[in-house]
Amino acid sequence: MASVLIVDDERSMRDFLKILLEKEGHEVTTTDSGAHALGILTKQLVDVIVSDIRMPGMTGIELLETVKEKSPELPIILITAFACPDDAVLAMKNGAFDYISKPFNVDEIKSVIESATNKNSHSSKSQELTTAFPEIIGKSREMLKIFDMIRRVAPTPANVLIYGESGTGKELVAQAIHNHSKVASHNFVPITCSAIPEDLMESELFGHVKGSFTGAIHDKAGLFDEADNGTAFLDEIGELTPIIQTKLLRVLQEREIKPVGGTRTKRINVRIIAATNKILEDEIRAGRFREDLFYRLAVVPLRVPSLRERKDDVPVLVNHFLKKYSRRLGKEIQEISSYALQVLMNYNFPGNVRELENIIERGVALESSNIILPESLTFAGGIKESPHETSFSSANPLMQAAESEEELYDLGIEKVIENLEKRLISHTLTKTNNSKMKAAELLQISFRSLRYKVKKYGLS
Repeated sequence: MASVLIVDDERSMRDFLKILLEKEGHEVTTTDSGAHALGILTKQLVDVIVSDIRMPGMTGIELLETVKEKSPELPIILITAFACPDDAVLAMKNGAFDYISKPFNVDEIKSVIESATNKNSHSSKSQELTTAFPEIIGKSREMLKIFDMIRRVAPTPANVLIYGESGTGKELVAQAIHNHSKVASHNFVPITCSAIPEDLMESELFGHVKGSFTGAIHDKAGLFDEADNGTAFLDEIGELTPIIQTKLLRVLQEREIKPVGGTRTKRINVRIIAATNKILEDEIRAGRFREDLFYRLAVVPLRVPSLRERKDDVPVLVNHFLKKYSRRLGKEIQEISSYALQVLMNYNFPGNVRELENIIERGVALESSNIILPESLTFAGGIKESPHETSFSSANPLMQAAESEEELYDLGIEKVIENLEKRLISHTLTKTNNSKMKAAELLQISFRSLRYKVKKYGLS
């Protein structure tokens, strides 16, 4: 049994849902406005909210946004008017658990509410979504929203426009949408718009017939032919020239293509997923991108966050890449030191996940021990040391063993060496998170010798 809050300004709909859900064993509270719903939430706990979108005063979307700020894990189901796809897209974009279009059948709403009440904890939903999309690594709240959007939009034929900086994983998201779509058994064809020369773009996309231009020695099918009945992923869509934008718009409007030099058109059924690291609205204002094409592509807009916006995913990604490149490079590195991880957590990653992957791959290749240390993290600007750590070799080691040069001679060589050895062992233990086994390996002494010296210098 779950506690359900119904929010609808129509009394007949409230009464209908109350009777229906109480027969299913749920505890139901009803109200006629979003403002009253917020008041109820301050006094009692609910497991799921079912709200109409179109209501006087606070709309269902506004209620959704307000509730999500304080209770992001609370499932909210929105009811949309019949034939209102804009409402559905807005509901998905703002984090609704699901949406139901009017008129709906009894089994549909019972099924959706059952799914919501069975997944009313953040951890269970997180596990379900991350398991559903193993090709994309992430457990942060930002990525759970992406997984949720993928789950909802994938079964539909709607075109999707994916925004995001370079290296955020836009193609992985597009591939996941295809993999969970109704055309998953057909081709997923990635097309990098900036990689095809302008004079070959039309031929590459739509094909050509023999003799249509110099070098066209036979008929050639285009990438849209290859993607027929499947998905075409147009990466870097903002790089298309105005002429190709016009031809692509015709494809989206007419659902047909004509090869270069051809006289006949061919019907195609291709779902378009486009991606860009540009702000296309700015490109439209600057006259570089067609507004009508934009609206055809952006039926469902989806923004992939940068890595600096989801720092909670850095440790998860690091572990994933450590395992991947340890296997690939024949190493046995399964850990990263806390200092090295802190370096990564403090870094802004202008290259996003792709840059982090490169950093870890280099780290695995360079590291001689079985743990990634800060010295093995090579960034675009060189080796980056932890802000909390001073390199042992950054100053004269002899001067680190005594306060002054005069004291060096007062102490004598044996005492200076002891002080230096103590500092070196202490520094190495810090680097390895107090793992004596790893420290002994770095210092190139036996574990037994290190254990004796730790006891001798009182470092334990």
